[in-house]
Formats: sequence, C-alpha cells, structure tokens
Amino acid sequence: METDTPLTGRIALVAGATRGAGRAIAVQLGAAGATVYATGRTTRGKRSEMGRPETIEETAELATEAGGHGIAVPTDHLEESQVRALVERIDREQGRLDILVNDIWGGDHLTEFGKETKMWDIELARGLRMLELGVKSHIITSSYALPLLVRHPGGLVVEVTDGTAEFNRAYRENFYFDLAKNAPIRMAFNLSHDLKAVDGTAVSVTPGFLRSEAMLDLFGVTEENWRDAIAEVPEFVIAESPVFVARAVAAIAADAERARWNGQSLSSGQLAKEYGFTDVDGSRPDAWGYFTDVVLGDKDAPAGDYR
Repeated sequence: METDTPLTGRIALVAGATRGAGRAIAVQLGAAGATVYATGRTTRGKRSEMGRPETIEETAELATEAGGHGIAVPTDHLEESQVRALVERIDREQGRLDILVNDIWGGDHLTEFGKETKMWDIELARGLRMLELGVKSHIITSSYALPLLVRHPGGLVVEVTDGTAEFNRAYRENFYFDLAKNAPIRMAFNLSHDLKAVDGTAVSVTPGFLRSEAMLDLFGVTEENWRDAIAEVPEFVIAESPVFVARAVAAIAADAERARWNGQSLSSGQLAKEYGFTDVDGSRPDAWGYFTDVVLGDKDAPAGDYR
C-alpha cells in the first residue's frame, strides 16, 4: 500500500540546505515524512561569505511545515570538529542516519561564468577555495557521516553537482570549476562500490538550469514571473525550480529498488521521466538533454522542445 509519507521514520542529513536545491531537497524529504537535519553556514545571526539572506532556520521550518521534522544545525563542513559534533548529535538523538545529501557548494561568487579564464589567470587561493567548498567539504562530511549511515542496511548517499557525467566531458567554465563539479560525480561512483557491500546506494544528481534564489535575482525576476527572463535569455525557457530536483531526490529515497541506480550520474529531467513527477508548473524540463543534443551535439531544436 502506497503512502504519501514513505520516508516516515527515516533520518536525513542535507548538508548545504540553506538555499537553492539543498533547501528544496530538505523540504521535499520532510514532505515525505523524514526527519531532516538541515545544515549550512548562514543563520539568522550570521551570514556566510555568499552574503545571501536565506537561513538554515528557515529551511528547517519549511521542512516541518511540509510534514516532516526539520532541525537546523549551523555547520561549516570544512571544520572537522563541527561535522563530528553534528554526526554525534544525530547519533545521540536518532541512533541512525538513512539519507546523506551532500549539496555543499557556496562557490558561485568565485566563478566568472561565461569567460575564457585560463588556469594561470585565476588566483591560486581563489581556485583552491572553490575546491575546498565543492570537494573537500563533501569528503569531510562523508568521512564522519558514513559510519553512522552504514550502521543499518539500505542507506543512501546523494552527491549533488552541476552537470551529468556525459555533459561534463566537455570543459566547464575553468580549471577549478570543472574539477569542483566533476568530483562529486566520481565520489558517488567510488562510494557506490563501498556501499554496495552493505546494501547501500550512492548516486550523483544534478538539477538542470536551476531557478535558485540567486539566479532569479540575477535576472531580476521572481518565481512568479520568471518567464519574463526568456526575452533576454531564450534558453531560460528550460529553467526549473529547485523543487524539481528535490522531487527527484525524494523519489530515489522512497524507491525500494533504488540500488539499480548505484554509482550512476542522474539528472532531474531523466528522473522525472522515470518516476512521473513534474516541476511546480506541471512541466518536465530536460535541460541536460537540450545541452547535450543541441549545444554539444548537432541537433537543431529550440530549447522549448525540451520542456
């Protein structure tokens, strides 16, 4: 018998849940009944280097309002002592961890998108900071969280990144950004081998053209009138809300047969076709299908055909 809350009794940690995909994933896991620990650096009392106003307290409250139990825990995932304390708290309060979502990033302000920036033109400290935020933080979190996750069979690790393994064969922006966004794909593949022995699953998941809070601000639109940006950037027609990738992660988490995805690189558009969910407007945008077929391939088709 199906239930609207298939994750009742499950404990999730969404690392990097302050905004964007991480926030939406925490909320959708909550809507499915999970207890969700939402972590990040921006709280109501302190902002991270990103300078954005969204907070982990808001995320936890939204997860609870959705039907789950959201718990905000301020955590800098580059600080081992903080991550260790976080996992010890989850163990103390819940005695288990079923879902780990590594969505830690916070490096957009370090990347000059759309510019031909050579590796040697990027300040070393700036490039290494990008790798710390997008790679090292994931490794630290998994190192401390996985011993708790594997205590019970069936655990799930989701590495959130930007781009599929297929699309990311192409060069991504610059040396450091390319490494930061390809590493989670490989981390999920590597962890899939370790977790298989304990009936666990690891996957990497990417949203498409994400209408995050920062992206909406960049284009001067809101979630209500985002289509106004299409006049400036026609490809924005295939933009998706953070809810779309969040529903993808929740669907995997609720799938008793999710082991079939072990080690794979998956996209929100691909998973929408598999599980039958839609974005908030009822559409199923397939941004990476468009980028692969048209941008990298030789297919001549408007972006609107992929919505």
